[in-house]
Amino acid sequence: MFPSRLHPLRQPTLNRFTPSIWQAGDTMTLKACLNGDRSRADHPAVPVTPAELAEGAHSAASAGAEAVHFHPRGQDERESLAWRDIQPAVAAVRERCPGLPLGVATREEIVPDLPTRLSLLSEWETGPDFASVNWHEEGAEQVAELLLKRGIGIEAGLFTPAAARKFLTWQGPIVRVLVEALPGISPGDDGISAARAILGELPDTFDLVVHGENEWAWPVLEWARGERYGLRAGFEDMLAGPGGKQVRSIGELVDFMRGKR
Repeated sequence: MFPSRLHPLRQPTLNRFTPSIWQAGDTMTLKACLNGDRSRADHPAVPVTPAELAEGAHSAASAGAEAVHFHPRGQDERESLAWRDIQPAVAAVRERCPGLPLGVATREEIVPDLPTRLSLLSEWETGPDFASVNWHEEGAEQVAELLLKRGIGIEAGLFTPAAARKFLTWQGPIVRVLVEALPGISPGDDGISAARAILGELPDTFDLVVHGENEWAWPVLEWARGERYGLRAGFEDMLAGPGGKQVRSIGELVDFMRGKR
C-alpha cells in the first residue's frame, strides 16, 4: 500500500544543473540544505537574504545538488513562516535556478503555537515545491494536510523511531522521507545507530534521504552513501568538510557529499 502514497515530485527531476556524472536510472537523491537556523556568526557564507539564498542554491546546484531546502528569514534575519518572507525567498531561488526543486522548513521552533503556525501556512500561495514536516511535533498531520491543500508536497522528517511509527499511521502522499540523526534528540550513541533505528521502522518503498547534523553529519553521510540512500549536505547540517576541512561555500560541501574532493 505504501507506493500509492508517493507524491509525483518524488520522481527525479532533470534540469540544467544535473551533472552528467549521474547515469540514467540512478535515483539516489542529492539534496543541499542551505542554512537551517544558522547565522553568519556560525559561518560567513551562511545565506540569509533572498539574494544570498539564490546564490547559495546556485552554488549547490552547480556542484550537483538536485534539490535544495532552506529556512526563509524575516527582516530581523530570524526564521519565518510569514508569506511576506517566504515568497521573496522562493521567487529569488526560482529565478536564479530555473527548474530546481526547492523546499522550506515548517518546524515548530519557528512558530511554537500550533494554531498560529497553521494560520500562517494557510496564507501561502504558489510557493515551494515541498516543505519538511517533523513528525515528532504536535499537529504534524494537520500541517501536512494543510500544505497538501496548498499544492505543496511533503517531506516527512523522522528524528526518532517513535516518530517513524507515528508517520506510518498517516496515509497522505509524500515527496520523500528524511531520516534525520540529530545529536541529543535521536536515540543512540552515534549517528549511524540512530539512523539505523529509524530506518528499522520503515518499509523500503520510500524515497529516503538519510542525514545527520553537527558531529554526526559526516559519519552518517558517508555510511548512507555506501548504503545508496539519498544524501544531504549544507550549512544546516555541517559547517566544515570531513575532518574539519574549511569550506567557503555550499557548493564545496556538495562536492564533499559527492566524493569529489
